[in-house]
Amino acid sequence: MIKSMTGYGRALGEFADKQITVEVRSVNNRYLDCTVKLPRLYAFAEDAIKQCVKQHVSRGKVDVFVTVNQIRDSSVRIALNRSVLEGYLAAMSQMVSDYGVRDDVSATALSRLPDVFTVEKAEEDEDQLKTQLLAVAGQALDAYDAMRAAEGQALANDLRAKAAGIAEMVSFVETRSPATVAEYREKLYARMQEVLSSAAVDEARILTEAAIYADKVAVDEETVRLRSHLSQLEAMLSASEPIGRKLDFLMQEINRETNTIGSKCGDLELARTVVNIKAELEKIREQIQNIE
Repeated sequence: MIKSMTGYGRALGEFADKQITVEVRSVNNRYLDCTVKLPRLYAFAEDAIKQCVKQHVSRGKVDVFVTVNQIRDSSVRIALNRSVLEGYLAAMSQMVSDYGVRDDVSATALSRLPDVFTVEKAEEDEDQLKTQLLAVAGQALDAYDAMRAAEGQALANDLRAKAAGIAEMVSFVETRSPATVAEYREKLYARMQEVLSSAAVDEARILTEAAIYADKVAVDEETVRLRSHLSQLEAMLSASEPIGRKLDFLMQEINRETNTIGSKCGDLELARTVVNIKAELEKIREQIQNIE
């Protein structure tokens, strides 16, 4: 099943002391470009999350946003920084002694002074944290993949419909092209009769000229290759692996055959059909830019 390069997924995981949220979103890009934004304390898990993304995505501009909220934290301890406090008290005592100011120091006033308290946090188990982050990231990527697959299916259906329309136009080209040779032969015969008046028309020359014209406008090889390419398109749309780049190359080949047919067309109806084929090919080309 083909997948779109654009998508969004979100997952929320709750653990004993924290809540982890992971959001994944992506847009089109020629190659895989993954950016992970997570709290500084969890930067050690960035590479692991990127590797997780690579298991799900082959190309696209992918942004992963990780948010960690502490539900409870018994590992934090507030401690008194005695050396700093004693320094403040000594300086204040000296100030009272030297300048005769009132000594109205209180615990509340002292607590507002910088660095009087230290916040000590026990080190967390990085392996456990990484496991938790990857578990939530995996859930977000699953939701993200589901959205991309649904959009990819819609793209595949649209491409099949457009390819079917092109196949019908190719059938018209195959039918109309031989008819233009017969029409050319009749016009040539009438023109020679008009020029030569009562003189006999050289049938052999008519046949020779018609054969030369038929060779110039023959598009059998091109239409056969076009049908082959359309069959490849259907096979690719049914594949399970990423096909975006392959489709790019295939569209170049289909466009090349269509241009060749157009260069051989001297008939107005055929020329219009080729223009319509190219219009559909352009729509397909725009659509496949969204396919992984």
